[in-house]
Amino acid sequence: MGEIQNGPFQLSFNPSLKVDFQGSRVTSDGGLILVRELDEHLGFGDLIAQHLIDSRRGKNTQFPLADLLRQSVYSRIAGYEDVNDAERLWQDPTFRLIGSEKIWERGAALTSRLQSFETDLLTRDENLTGLARVNRELVGRAEAIDPPRRVVLDMDSTEIPVYGQQEQSAYNGHFESTCYHPLLLFNREGDCLAAKLRPGNVHSADGWEELLLPEIERQQAMGKEVTFRADAAFAKPEIYEALEARGVKYAVRIPANDALLRDIEELLTRPVGRPSEKPVVWYKGFLYQAESWKTARHVVAKVEHHAGELFPRLGFIVTNLTLASRAVVRFYNKRGTAEQWIKEGKQAVKMTRLSCHRFRSNEVRLWLSVIAYNLGNLCRRLVLPRRVENWSLSSLQQRLVKTGGRLLKHARYYWLLLAESHLTRRLFGAMLRHIESLPLPAS
Repeated sequence: MGEIQNGPFQLSFNPSLKVDFQGSRVTSDGGLILVRELDEHLGFGDLIAQHLIDSRRGKNTQFPLADLLRQSVYSRIAGYEDVNDAERLWQDPTFRLIGSEKIWERGAALTSRLQSFETDLLTRDENLTGLARVNRELVGRAEAIDPPRRVVLDMDSTEIPVYGQQEQSAYNGHFESTCYHPLLLFNREGDCLAAKLRPGNVHSADGWEELLLPEIERQQAMGKEVTFRADAAFAKPEIYEALEARGVKYAVRIPANDALLRDIEELLTRPVGRPSEKPVVWYKGFLYQAESWKTARHVVAKVEHHAGELFPRLGFIVTNLTLASRAVVRFYNKRGTAEQWIKEGKQAVKMTRLSCHRFRSNEVRLWLSVIAYNLGNLCRRLVLPRRVENWSLSSLQQRLVKTGGRLLKHARYYWLLLAESHLTRRLFGAMLRHIESLPLPAS
């Protein structure tokens, strides 16, 4: 075996090229500095101090609570899915600089410290509740910058497969997998307002009131008009009644049945003549009352006849919106973006990485991923210049966060020298100006 070389490596294919390793000075995640700047502007650190309780004593407190939480959240924004990654990131310049000056020289936390933080300190009741409050108030501070008069809420569930004996994981026949089955609530800007980790075998709508009703009260207390959208899994009379009692408009898809088909019987016959290359689409609105409903409600049907298809495509939406039938369908169809946001959460911030044995620990990991998702989404929609405002969260991660850099220390300053690729000097300056121009949130 050859001896370990301490100096630079000489390559045979090009004698003038030398390779050296300077891990404590070089980073591949330099773009996180911009996310950190936004986090500072929105007062993320204040929210951590306000809602999370640090019960550690003695040597365990050498890493401030805010530093540990930022390390957990920012590692997810950068795409690192496991606390084991801390073993190679603790000396990374970016992960040192996003924390307090205490860790600039010492380095970030190692795996054992981060593991204890996530699975012990954060799993306590007051801190698990605190994570939810930190997340909601962080989004609330962004909402206050440009408050909409009308709020649209989208609720959906998703599957997170597991590959072990995790507590409360169970087989779900719909997904055909052993999984967890979390419930998520979004606004139309893509911010995740609330989340709930659930056992794998619960119904898609289970626990809807715990997430939805407090959010409706919050928004209405600020004088906002609230509208709700959801797929057929949430077609429950108790949901309609709760929304109607609170004056909330809604559009919820409902499954087809024989009674609904009889109400649109005249639309089911294919048009006479040569089939059109484009789909023939018809809409119809009518009153309908299911056996489980206490009152009749307005239902909108959409019927599509496609060339080469024997049977029409059908969709039914129950709603109390006072819009034309076509407009109701157009409004409902926009809820598909919620599925895209969930997909981004899974791909970009590793929302599916729930590998702990204890259910409570996996709840913490889900919340850390949700906070990471929201910080990334807020950066995308509040900070990106117009020419790149359509970047997805994955694009933001790959083109901005994954920017190489080198850290230099001078007598009075640290210099972080960033590579100019997707993140150019011009784009960096534009984003920094956007952050500086944002109104300061109310404390």
